[in-house]
Amino acid sequence: MERHLTVRGLVIGIPGLLVITASSMYVALRMGALPWPTIFVTVLSMAALKKARNSSLQEINVTHTIMSSGAMVAGGLAFTIPGLWMLDPDSTFPTMSLITLAVVGAILGTLFSSIFRKRLIIEEDLPYPMGIAAFNTLKASEEGGSGAKTLFTSMGGSVVFTLLRDAWGKIPALLTPFKGSALLPSFSFWVSPMAAGIGAIIGPVFALFWFGGALFGYYLLTPIGIKAGFFGDLAAADIFRQNLGIGLMIGTGLGVFIHALFSKILRPKKLEEEKPKQSRRTLFLILLVLLLAVILLSLGTELGFVEALVLIVGIYLTTYLSAMLTGQTGINPMEIFGILVLLVIQLISKPSLLASFSIAAVVAVACGLTGDVMNDLKSGHLLGTNPRDQILGEGVGGVIGAVLSVIVLLAMKNAFGGFGTSQLPAPQAAAVAKMVGGIEHVPAFLIGLFVGLALFLMKVPSATLGLGVYLPIYISSIMGLGALASLVFTRKTDKEKSQKRIGLVASGLLGGEGITGVLIAILSMFK
Repeated sequence: MERHLTVRGLVIGIPGLLVITASSMYVALRMGALPWPTIFVTVLSMAALKKARNSSLQEINVTHTIMSSGAMVAGGLAFTIPGLWMLDPDSTFPTMSLITLAVVGAILGTLFSSIFRKRLIIEEDLPYPMGIAAFNTLKASEEGGSGAKTLFTSMGGSVVFTLLRDAWGKIPALLTPFKGSALLPSFSFWVSPMAAGIGAIIGPVFALFWFGGALFGYYLLTPIGIKAGFFGDLAAADIFRQNLGIGLMIGTGLGVFIHALFSKILRPKKLEEEKPKQSRRTLFLILLVLLLAVILLSLGTELGFVEALVLIVGIYLTTYLSAMLTGQTGINPMEIFGILVLLVIQLISKPSLLASFSIAAVVAVACGLTGDVMNDLKSGHLLGTNPRDQILGEGVGGVIGAVLSVIVLLAMKNAFGGFGTSQLPAPQAAAVAKMVGGIEHVPAFLIGLFVGLALFLMKVPSATLGLGVYLPIYISSIMGLGALASLVFTRKTDKEKSQKRIGLVASGLLGGEGITGVLIAILSMFK
């Protein structure tokens, strides 16, 4: 297979990686959210390589893979570790331990993504909205014509809209048609071209389960529960709803584990005997990497050997969930997965506060990078890019991004005097700090766990349903609206052509807001 990872791709990709990683750390700490940098780095890589000699879309694809790889590593750390200093401002976290956690998380996220690629991208053909948007951007730039005009017009409109909303404050971030009551929460829309575009790309099936989960949680479960006396008020209902949603997502993970276990047991022996040598070598290398990860975690952090072993299993399951949710919805709740693995480990041991945040961080980093890798592998699959080159580029970028993320995190802590302040509120890390002590509503979580397991075994997208139950209604509503719009505008007479046009428009909406969000983040660092 042709090589698409080049020296010039590394020379261009690594400086871009450094900028994107640093800005991602800042925006994650400042805003508690992190826009996917995929389209921004796609356009940047395209601008740098398009006119270069013998360049190809595949080389550009690998280069933007390198550039984006550190962003979600930064997010994984920013969404977890600052919570330690919010609980104990005098706590010290050895720099080398932090680097070990981040690097191990980046390596495991890359490794497990390579394992999940065939099933989720090729066999199940999940949408991966950001990956499709990157593919459409590259193809439109190459082909030109009406397709390019549609995509880049949509992208330009999204850029202007986002600037009016975020930079100049001329457009509200939320629209609230219903203010709420004692029984019913308020109903809002997130005014986001990117979110509407994601809804259009994932299509009506996943969007239906997602938005259906939100409607069930907010406007069926909540009012009935309050009226029946199960919940005292909306705040109590919210706690139940959120824990139910988390349980649904984790029940899906348990279903994945059970399905994999039974598939292995029931697999005919003959197939095991006929396993090719290359597959066995690959398996040996995977086991070697996992063993090294356990050793590094045991020796380089406060985690014990048994805790590290359980942690590896937890990372495998949660990265699969992360890859699946990113593919179905474009959303990746990495910090939630970190907390859940921590809670499981707390059942078998009593990790210190430092060890607890270490567990949450390494899981969040692995899950964050997994989402980025799978989006890039999706666009690579559509383009015919060498997946090995992509995985290698992502691994190199992930490790560099891991080290840089730690440096930037500690630099910002020293520069701003800590976290949880008006300058660096780190809201996601604050939420993690609240959850370190345990699940707020165990019965709701357990109900969600068993229901999620049952639905998964019935081949229902239970994780997507759980995401709708868990997330704020304003996110789910705009995704549903985007899917509905794509359904309305799909012409029955020329369905294929209209779907392609909708895909280009949606990709432009994603790209425009993503590019603008990254630029605003970079510029805000110098204010």
